[in-house]
Amino acid sequence: MTTPSMEDYLEKIYELIKGKGYARVSDIAMELSLQPSSVTKMVQKLAEAGYIHYERYRGLVLTPAGEALGEEMKDRHAMLEEFLGTIGVPEETLKVDVEGIEHHVSPATVKALQNLTAFLRENPDVREALIRHRSIRRPIDEPN
Repeated sequence: MTTPSMEDYLEKIYELIKGKGYARVSDIAMELSLQPSSVTKMVQKLAEAGYIHYERYRGLVLTPAGEALGEEMKDRHAMLEEFLGTIGVPEETLKVDVEGIEHHVSPATVKALQNLTAFLRENPDVREALIRHRSIRRPIDEPN
């Protein structure tokens, strides 16, 4: 069982390894704006849970389970950004809301949102109709 915090770490570690080829405690701390000591504690928990291989003062490596979960978190994050952007959530709100939503919806809801997002992506006419509909109605960020 993972926590939202563990998922955030795995997503960031996955991104770092895919982008730079490696992830170190200092890289993770910088990316997440945390103290290295806090990152070290979480990295140790992730290692105990079987998501990473970690040796002190060296880099870390995702296990197959860690890589799968990191990729899943990255994909879920990207899908939520795409979905919220499509329905017109302003960029500054979108970033905050994705962080709030991504760990607190059920797998069934994530799957439904993935399906809807894919449908909108694959049907540009429907997506454009949604955008037109949005533009003739009051923008989301305006008060009633």
